[in-house]
Order: sequence, then C-alpha cells, then structure tokens
Amino acid sequence: MMPITPVVKQLLIINILFFVGSQLVPQAYDYLSLYYFDNDQFHFWQLLTHMFMHAPISNIGHIMFNMFALYMFGSSLEHFWGGKRFIFFYISCGLGAAALQLLINYISIQQTLEPAAYLNLSHRELYEIFNTDFRQGTSYTSELLLPKIEEILRTGHPGVSLTQESLSAIFNAAIESKGVMVGASGAIYGLLVAFAFMFPNAEMFIIFLPIPIKAKYFVPVLIGFDLVSGISSTWFGTGSNIAHFAHVGGALFGFIMMWYWRKNRFNHNRWN
Repeated sequence: MMPITPVVKQLLIINILFFVGSQLVPQAYDYLSLYYFDNDQFHFWQLLTHMFMHAPISNIGHIMFNMFALYMFGSSLEHFWGGKRFIFFYISCGLGAAALQLLINYISIQQTLEPAAYLNLSHRELYEIFNTDFRQGTSYTSELLLPKIEEILRTGHPGVSLTQESLSAIFNAAIESKGVMVGASGAIYGLLVAFAFMFPNAEMFIIFLPIPIKAKYFVPVLIGFDLVSGISSTWFGTGSNIAHFAHVGGALFGFIMMWYWRKNRFNHNRWN
C-alpha cells in the first residue's frame, strides 16, 4: 500500500479540522459551505472552502469515503507528480466542480421560472424574492413569499397579474436557490480521472460488488452514473441531496488537464 504523501497528509488534517470545527460551531456551515450566487449568504471564498466542509456527523460516511479516496488515489498521484503539481490539480478540480454545479443550478432555475417569464422580473427583483424569508418551521411556504412578490409587482409591474402557475414557478425557483454544496467529492473525482489516465489497468473494487474492474472501465462508468443521476434529479424531479454535477465537473476538469498535459508531453513532469 502506498505510504501517505506530504500534501495528502496535510489535506487530510485540514479536512478533519474543518469537520470537527463545524460540529462544534455549526454556524460555520453558513459561512464556509457553497451557496448559490444569488443567495445573500454566498461569499466568494466559499468556492474554495466548500471543498473542505462535509456533511454533519449524522452522515459521517460523507467525509470518511472522501478521505479514504483522497488517501488511496491522491498519494499515488502526488508520488509521481510532486506536491505542487498535485495540489494545483486537486484545487482546480474542486473549483471546476463548483463552477459546473452553479451553472447547472442557474440553468435549472431559469427553466423553472419559464411559466413566470411574462412577469418580466429583473435580476434584482428575483434576488429580492429569493432572499425573502419564507420558511415556516422546517418547511418553505408560498404564503410567506406571496406578499414580497405582490409588492414587487405592484411597484414595478402595475397591471400585471400573478397566476397560481407563475407563483408556483417562482416558489420552486426560490427553493432551488437555497441549495448548498459541501464536500471534497468534486476534487476526488478529478483524482479518479487522473488515476485512470496514469494507471488504466489498475484493478479497483466496488464495495458491494467484490469483482476487480480495471480503472479505465470503472471510472467512466462511475462518472456516467453521476451524469444520469444528475439529469434525473435536476430535470425529472427524482430528488437527491447529492451534487452529482459537481462530481461530473471535477471529473471533466480533471480530464481536460490530464488530456492537455499528456498532449504536451507534460505527463511525467514533477513540481516539487
């Protein structure tokens, strides 16, 4: 088994410190998780910090699986690449994961808003609506959102009437805008792609299917599953609290970097 390498060790420590700290100070989730950019809780640093945050201890498997994968695949890559190249790749994949997930969220919200397009709400007006407090207990309710929408229509769009369909569209879009993302999974998927590039014939196992599968087959199938799951949950309403497109984004950015490095014969250069 590959000995743990220095940068991987530091990343493990940072992730564990973030995890323990966020359990002791739950408010950390409000500042360090990644919010949708039209949510007033969004801050630019969340693009980086979200990849060191993980689900609460009730879902401890989230950080356990990610850290295990970081150790298993990251150490092999850092051994060949050197620490600087490895951390550049890791952070880039994490940022790519965030970028694609935010883009998909934006597209999904715009599509959800289509029945309300005739209202001609501006970006600023939608921002105000999305950041209205319409939570009652642990649930969102359209009755608390309705007064804000009516106020905006009365002030800026006199004579335009709100239908039940358009109210439902705005309500659902506002709920989508409340979503948050945490976890190193996007960066980990980038590592998986890099591992498959460098060690295509290495045999890997699925926990519930103890049959060895070569990395060059295992990784594409895993990414394909996330792509299908992401499409299903985003556009067909199957529902999921997993940011599947973040996984796909991390893998995509990892693939682009590996393809570029290999094309430019940069694949075996170390950054020490």
